[in-house]
Amino acid sequence: MLALKSTDNMTGVLISGDFWDLDELCSAIHHLTGKEDRYMDWQGARMRLLGVTSEIRYAYQGNRNIDFVANGLHKEMMKSHDFIAPENNIYYSTEILWPELVFSFIALNDFIQLYKKYEFANDFDLHIVNVRKFQALISEAWKDILTNEEYAVILSAVYSPETTVEEYAIQYIDMLNLSYIEMTKEQRTKSFSSIVQNIIMENGEYEAIKKKVIAEASKTKSAIHDLRFNVNYPEQIEW
Repeated sequence: MLALKSTDNMTGVLISGDFWDLDELCSAIHHLTGKEDRYMDWQGARMRLLGVTSEIRYAYQGNRNIDFVANGLHKEMMKSHDFIAPENNIYYSTEILWPELVFSFIALNDFIQLYKKYEFANDFDLHIVNVRKFQALISEAWKDILTNEEYAVILSAVYSPETTVEEYAIQYIDMLNLSYIEMTKEQRTKSFSSIVQNIIMENGEYEAIKKKVIAEASKTKSAIHDLRFNVNYPEQIEW
């Protein structure tokens, strides 16, 4: 079963599941985001989402965390059915920074709408259902961090027709990730709501970053999502 919970220090989220749970999620996101250059104004968002799926793939290939989870099988059951099998299933997991996952949540809304429009899909499409389940798990994790009022405001904002990641300056997410890592747990708890709203509502700080990105990209006539700032993530993160 796919599961998601905030890490101990609230630095990010632990995403866990068996091989098929995680593979199903990655497959769904890949289907929704489409092939490269399919949605040009969403290329930056697509790149961030594929970065998340790459991390999840590393996990279920055995390159991140591995746990053993009881599957309900016991000796009496095996004896009754005359077979021997493991009493635990292997679960894989990995951590994703909270600002990254908040952006992913919003980006997935856009790609669901694009997928429905251009691939003539509906809400019962299996890939959409799997992604919505992932979003539901993220939303449930928010409840443990936000007040009821904050949760209601944010949920309304993320599903607003005006909320989009079209032509988003994804470099801003790197900036948020790095500043979030530097915070204490208490600071993360206090600022979480404002960080989510900053991603959703594109505040003055974001506009300044985007202006800088556009100026730099214009020098080489590059797309804004192709511009890379010198960003160095720490090798060890206290999750």
